[in-house]
Amino acid sequence: MYAIVEIQGQQFRAEAGKKLCVHYLGDERKEGDSLEFDKVLLVDADGAVTVGAPAVEGAKVVCEVVTPLVKGEHVIVFKKKRRKGYRRLNGHRQMFTLLKVNEVIG
Repeated sequence: MYAIVEIQGQQFRAEAGKKLCVHYLGDERKEGDSLEFDKVLLVDADGAVTVGAPAVEGAKVVCEVVTPLVKGEHVIVFKKKRRKGYRRLNGHRQMFTLLKVNEVIG
C-alpha cells in the first residue's frame, strides 16, 4: 500500500518503512516527534486506486522525525561579467528534514 502525499507544496510517494527527505519543517520539530499529513492525493491499496478531488477523505500518512535538520549538497553560484572585473562567488546549502513513514491509513 502506498500513497501520494503533499508536504509543503511537494508531492511524495509514501510507503510504510520508507524514508522521505522533505524541506525543513522548522525548529519546533524534534527527533522522535510524530507527524500526521492529511493532504493525501492518491491511495493505492493492492491495486485498488483511490484518487482524491483534491484530497482523499479520511486518508492520512503518519511519519516520525528521524533527523530534524539535514543539510543538502553545497551549491556554488558564480556570477561574472566579462571585461568588467565583476566576479561574485556565493554558496548555498538547502536545509531538509528526514522523515520515516510509519503507516499509511487509507
